[in-house]
Amino acid sequence: MIAASALMASALMAAGPVQAAPTAPSAGTVSHTQNESQVALDAYWTTDRMKNAKPANTINSGWAAEGRSIMPKAGQESVAKAPKETVVEARATAQTAVPHIGKVFFSQGGQNYVCSGNSVQSGNQSTVATAGHCTYDLSTGFVTNFVFVPAYNNGAAPYGKFTARSLHAANEWVSRNDINYDGAFAVMNTLNGRTLSATVGASSIGFNMARNFGYTAYGYPAASPFNGERLYSCSGTASADRIGGTQSQGIPCDMTGGSSGGPWFVGSGAGGTQNSVNSFGYNTQKNVMYGPYFGSSILAAYTTAASR
Repeated sequence: MIAASALMASALMAAGPVQAAPTAPSAGTVSHTQNESQVALDAYWTTDRMKNAKPANTINSGWAAEGRSIMPKAGQESVAKAPKETVVEARATAQTAVPHIGKVFFSQGGQNYVCSGNSVQSGNQSTVATAGHCTYDLSTGFVTNFVFVPAYNNGAAPYGKFTARSLHAANEWVSRNDINYDGAFAVMNTLNGRTLSATVGASSIGFNMARNFGYTAYGYPAASPFNGERLYSCSGTASADRIGGTQSQGIPCDMTGGSSGGPWFVGSGAGGTQNSVNSFGYNTQKNVMYGPYFGSSILAAYTTAASR
């Protein structure tokens, strides 16, 4: 099997308390309530703890069992036998912080991890889009200590740390960690009496759209040669997955672990409509980032989250 890689990162700290089992409010979505308090999570996610987050060797048990591995350094190929792909020039570009894009921190299986996320429009004005693998794993269940730090920049949290009150993922992701459905949503608590979108704004989000758009992807890559301390972006036209045959689309991009869950916007900037997230890359294909197609299943997860 061709080796692929999730874009995930971890720290060396111990995880927080274990949460209760998830509930399924609808046939297509599995949801989970998070109970940690704002005070507890503010204390837990110190500046040093956030800064020390590093890429994990492996996080998703299902992918590891299938021979998938952590992403290599940018531009580096693994020795796995696979069809050779044309090398893509895809240098990520450093960006100034964007208020509605930020870092996601959480605990899972005795480790701390970091992903990326984005505030999206919703009825509750409190919804963050991220990757499914930033919310749930087959071996450990839903994550704990989940917070969203908008506009994170070199340890600074200018808008504070928004804590999640619930997490929502497609049934296909929760039941079998199907990489085609690697999208999820977190509903955040208010902070200082204000909702997330009232504080930092929110992006429009689209589902069941056409394929092969031009996208701009954002994220906080943490694996070498990046350090996770600032926002980066990549741009390019999406194409089909010709290696693994997934429904996901790929764009030219050399972002690494930690950028998982970062938003893909249709068009050339962060002001557009979000239509995917950073999900995975193949060890045998240089500088291509894949994101799941936002179809009916991920739409169901969003609809559930947005109504909470």
